Amino acid sequence: MDDRKIHATEALLKRSGLTDFQKSVLMAVAGIPRGKVMTYRQVAELVGEPKSYRAVGTALRKNPFPIRIPCHRVIRSDGKLGNYSSGGTRMKRKLLLSEGAMAKMA
Repeated sequence: MDDRKIHATEALLKRSGLTDFQKSVLMAVAGIPRGKVMTYRQVAELVGEPKSYRAVGTALRKNPFPIRIPCHRVIRSDGKLGNYSSGGTRMKRKLLLSEGAMAKMA
């Protein structure tokens, strides 16, 4: 993610009322490129809280900007999609398919 997008996303999150942990999770997820996925555990490790992978899911559920912060790119460690609050699992699968990420997961 380029510097302008990073700063714009940080500015949006600053006014979101989220905790620092939630903001750090959302910033990490904002950096996942199109066509790639990370696991909840990998995101937790990335933000320095390796045992907080369930809290990562909670933070993603509170994502106020699902278009800018692509939380659909986070999946379970076992390769299953996990939940997706912005349209359910069918929508998550559809988004990942459209980005070419599902073929890489198979």
